[in-house]
Amino acid sequence: MFQQISQTDAPAFKKKRPGQEYIRTCRLDVKNAASVLHVVGTKLEANLSRGAPPRSKFFSVKCTADVQYTINPPSEETSQLSYLPLNKNSVLLISMSRASQDENDNKLSVQYYDENKDVLGKAILHLTAVEITLDVDADRDGVVEKNNPNKGSWKWGPNGHGAIVLVNCDAEWYFKRPDSEQDYISSVSDLKDMSLMVLRTKGPAALPKGHKLRMHISQGDAQSIRVFRSTSTEVGNDVLPKQFSQFVKSFPLVLSSESLSQEVSYLGGEAETNFYVEGLRFPDKDFDGLISINLSLLEPISSALPETPIFTDKVVFRVAPWIMTPNTLKPVEVFVCSTYDNYDFLKGMKNLVRSSGYKLKICHQYMNRGDRWMQDELEFGYIDAPHHQFPVVLDSPRDGKLKDFPYEEILGPDFGHVTRASDDVNSLDSFGNLEVSPPVTVNGKNYPLGRIIIGMAFATATEGRNMTQVVQDFLWAQKVQEPIALFSDWLYVGHVDEFMSFVPAPDRKGFRLLLASPDAAFKLFRGLQNDGHGQTKLFEGLENEDPITLDKILSGKGFQAENIYVQGCIDWNRDVLKRELGLDEEDIIDVPVLFKLVMENGEYKAEAYYPDMVNMIVLGKNLGIPKPFGPKVNGRCALETEMCSLMEGLGLTCTFINDFASYHKLLGEVHCGSNVRREPFDFKWWNMAM
Repeated sequence: MFQQISQTDAPAFKKKRPGQEYIRTCRLDVKNAASVLHVVGTKLEANLSRGAPPRSKFFSVKCTADVQYTINPPSEETSQLSYLPLNKNSVLLISMSRASQDENDNKLSVQYYDENKDVLGKAILHLTAVEITLDVDADRDGVVEKNNPNKGSWKWGPNGHGAIVLVNCDAEWYFKRPDSEQDYISSVSDLKDMSLMVLRTKGPAALPKGHKLRMHISQGDAQSIRVFRSTSTEVGNDVLPKQFSQFVKSFPLVLSSESLSQEVSYLGGEAETNFYVEGLRFPDKDFDGLISINLSLLEPISSALPETPIFTDKVVFRVAPWIMTPNTLKPVEVFVCSTYDNYDFLKGMKNLVRSSGYKLKICHQYMNRGDRWMQDELEFGYIDAPHHQFPVVLDSPRDGKLKDFPYEEILGPDFGHVTRASDDVNSLDSFGNLEVSPPVTVNGKNYPLGRIIIGMAFATATEGRNMTQVVQDFLWAQKVQEPIALFSDWLYVGHVDEFMSFVPAPDRKGFRLLLASPDAAFKLFRGLQNDGHGQTKLFEGLENEDPITLDKILSGKGFQAENIYVQGCIDWNRDVLKRELGLDEEDIIDVPVLFKLVMENGEYKAEAYYPDMVNMIVLGKNLGIPKPFGPKVNGRCALETEMCSLMEGLGLTCTFINDFASYHKLLGEVHCGSNVRREPFDFKWWNMAM
């Protein structure tokens, strides 16, 4: 929606900024009358002694009705006709209560007297008052209010303040070029992505000769925003021009990296000019997300000298962060790839998504070129401001054969795109290694948007794989989902989604953490063996796969040792997650999964022995789980039975999807091969206590 403009009639000068007043020095001259332009809501300060004729001992002040003044130090005499003692510290503070209708329509005079109270001279100020405010939605209600006292700063929290601007990273015309890369406004919908800023002025028909208004930003801020001006006084589909060329001309560019300062028109009378602020980049290591825009009133000195700013109004924006969405939020759309060999997987996913009531988008072979790892290529999130909100896809730096999909197929109107590129990329830069928890409270600190989770090597490791630094910097800079680093380099692929997931729950914290557990798998298998099922087999019915009995698995000492090592790695992460997410053991469910170790570059790394049931897709109360092909007891897979028992107590339904040949054998599972766009949080990020 469009931001609205407040229709309040409260004059700007009645809203003072806390803890400060804008005071400007002016001169009194008994030889020459002076014309002074005054901004309502500020004060003029004149040193009475400095401009006094020699031998002055007393003074008196007279003014017209719209002029107010005070004298410091204060005098007991209050009449304009009083003779007031003059000392070297005498100061006159002058203000005006409303804007002028005509130039020099108000006056103040100071008359000086000697010790006999004979007149020595008179200083005259001809005063013109104007109201000037640069306004934004500082109270974050979607309305641009008049001269909010907090508009020049930014504060977090439900009682905070400060305007918000979105990165204009969608593409309105399907030209496959983000709007932020073009220096013009192309459509009404493009305006919705920007933040409204209003210049409000009131005063005579024109400013005194030589005076002008100039809007300006710093060189640093110019890398992060652009500002456009509307040539219309209204905003709406009915009044905006429809033709592209006319539309572009109706919103000229005012401020950018090529133009740090530009004069803006003073329209005379009571007027408003709309400006649109466009975000160009997200917070990052070198950018804290805050930007300032200034409007200065300039006064001429002489033709040979530059104008002097006599008043500056400032507004502050924060660029909205990119926000990830956890499994507990409602799905909107599911994304998968179609390849020459994933028919069974695709059939299972279609049935699951259809029965769950969500949309399914399939990336076909011509686009994916055989790269089936939809989760690894991208991560869905969103950006949010009081006036507008839209999804934004984070494109991973892995750049496999699926690399064109986020840009070519997802970027579009109200669907943004952001990426971070690096030449130093490894498997941990794929976004199966990027997850986010549901909202948590940890030792009294609230994380209402959850916490981002990434996998790394141990901090003490001299060698090892880590997520590339540019992506880490980006994630940390968003601030609202403080990241947690887990140890995932023990895995061959190295992704956190290989050993953990979150599912919704009706009690406790509203979710459960699922962790892969070799201990749980061996416990289940030993129980089956004790019940006489030792000769039942895993992998029965699979082509090109040799079935193996439980007895043989349980007799393999080396295999058990490998899984003791894996369990130790998962337990280390378990402790971190309990500490960083404020979890108890009751918040964690151990899922029976076995691993095996393989050699990679002289090091042993782990991969799932059978399809990893933790690596699932969560669609509300429906779970799409890799079909594990475990031992059958009474005609049913014992691993599936155990998984259903664990999940059905939470009101969740398990659907097992055959991904064995097309994903598991290629070191991935259901979650690796799918992605879900979800609804955003109801909670507004700017209300976080930071």
